[in-house]
Amino acid sequence: MNIVKSVLRVLFSRENVYALLICMIIMLVIIVTTGATPQWIYQGF
Repeated sequence: MNIVKSVLRVLFSRENVYALLICMIIMLVIIVTTGATPQWIYQGF
């Protein structure tokens, strides 16, 4: 049981949690913005 706790502590260190959160936020922004049509392209026509 002690080995499992030490492995989880290494995997979920503060830096890894921050990196995971940043990646999830970037993926969420990409998913949300790809559904919207870019209206600025058609402004000149």
